[in-house]
Amino acid sequence: MTEERPVLVATEADDITADMVITELNRRDVPVVRFNPADIGESLTVSARFGTCPAPVVGQVRTPSRTADVAEVRSVYWRRPEWPTFPHLSADDSRFATAQVRYGLGGTLYALGGPLWVNHPLRVAAADYKPAQLVLAQQLGFTIPPTLVTNDPDEARAFVRAQGRAIFKTLRWTPYTRDGVPVTGWAAPVAPEEIDNSIRVAPHLFQARVDKVADVRVLLVGRQTFAVRIDSDLLDWRKDYSALTYTVEHLPDRVAEGLHAYLDRLDLVSGSFDLAVDRAGDYWWLELNPNGQWGWLEAETGLPMSAAFADLLAQGDRR
Repeated sequence: MTEERPVLVATEADDITADMVITELNRRDVPVVRFNPADIGESLTVSARFGTCPAPVVGQVRTPSRTADVAEVRSVYWRRPEWPTFPHLSADDSRFATAQVRYGLGGTLYALGGPLWVNHPLRVAAADYKPAQLVLAQQLGFTIPPTLVTNDPDEARAFVRAQGRAIFKTLRWTPYTRDGVPVTGWAAPVAPEEIDNSIRVAPHLFQARVDKVADVRVLLVGRQTFAVRIDSDLLDWRKDYSALTYTVEHLPDRVAEGLHAYLDRLDLVSGSFDLAVDRAGDYWWLELNPNGQWGWLEAETGLPMSAAFADLLAQGDRR
């Protein structure tokens, strides 16, 4: 049976954060159609017609238990979807089939003009470039650490030497394994003598180290603001969650308003910001994750983050 004005939730099979939001949507009696693009085939079917009806797009997305009329979708929660890899196909056939799914299923959903997207993947992709993030943050009045992006070892050494204390950060998180074990690129201190000609292979991001006393993770959901102070002795707090202490933070109005203006400029309705607080109590803008994790913060603080997502998705109105 076709669900009436459903919320589409696109995510991987094991996504506790999406489960939290879906639970809240169920409490509001909002129909949900959950799917993962990687399930295309018997477990996921898309069918869409263009140019044959008054509506721009007519069709359905079907799973074994749910069917969504694409013209009636009220909102799309694009969480952590996986694209298929087709390991049973040859390398060329796999690349071809994966591209067809991206541009067939993805393109059909992107063509929908009515639903609210949280967030639209094309807007997320555009917002995911750290150099552009830094420029926008400074334009909106935030203080950012001096930063260098380069593959020139001489420039890198000179910059790091001039800062006194500097760090290296990846420009984008990328799946990476060493001896078959997944590893993550944490923010890490860097000294001039550590920089050699190997950095010529690709641009690297070097940044002055903020003399911080705490970190702040800020989640914006629509017009709501949730800020959590994270205390630890770590340069990168993600490295050891057991060492963290959480406190609900009340941001100054100018900071909160600036973060909402940031998302507005990027045409996003939600995002997770990382800020640092220095010894003077000033906030330093570090970065934006347009689709950052937040579920554990709700568990730690009791802030109604999943309810805020459910309310936003249930409204389904584009801003």
